[in-house]
Amino acid sequence: MGDSSSASGLARRYFRQTAELFGNNLYLDSVPDLSDQDGSLTLDSFREQICKCVKCPLGRTRIKFVFGVGDPHADLVFVGEAPGRDEDLQGEPFVGRAGQLLDKILAAIKRSRDEVYICNILKCRPPDNRTPHQNEIESCMPFLEQQLNIIKPKLIVALGATSAHALLKVKTPLGKLRSQKWKWQNFDLVVTYHPAALLRNPAFKRPAWEDFQWIDKLIAEA
Repeated sequence: MGDSSSASGLARRYFRQTAELFGNNLYLDSVPDLSDQDGSLTLDSFREQICKCVKCPLGRTRIKFVFGVGDPHADLVFVGEAPGRDEDLQGEPFVGRAGQLLDKILAAIKRSRDEVYICNILKCRPPDNRTPHQNEIESCMPFLEQQLNIIKPKLIVALGATSAHALLKVKTPLGKLRSQKWKWQNFDLVVTYHPAALLRNPAFKRPAWEDFQWIDKLIAEA
């Protein structure tokens, strides 16, 4: 992988983000240990550094910062759009009705949320669960990039059009992005429906199930 996924690259990105958040003054005696025993950045330490982010207005209206949940070394990572009301209250992604459906789908391919990693493009809830604005996505995307580079999954699954478009930087309709394997940086990525879309339109359930069967096969072959 390139420099962005190396220990030195992650450290440089961390200090840039810290400067954006808190200014340019750096007091070495107060800098926390960001590394695991092998010198690599950990998810827990990274979360501690960004959980008070106010880079965009959503940081001032959230109840809880929603970082992510699951296995920090997961082979499979799911990336949704943004926290909703339940997620904002609990500080955990996908805990509402859509999250409960995702849990059932994972169980159907013999997995649980403890065995995968689940996060969103945004870490804070947009008002009234509206679609994230582009400036919000741009503010939060470096944090997601850092998470994914720390986890190093075998496969990323973009849940829904907003996630897919943000990661792939395209505007192609979701239906045309499905059933193909894409690249995000050096990671494999596939696209499927957001669980919330399945709740709104049951007709999507069959193609979504086909996607998840394929995802299961991709992970088994990785």
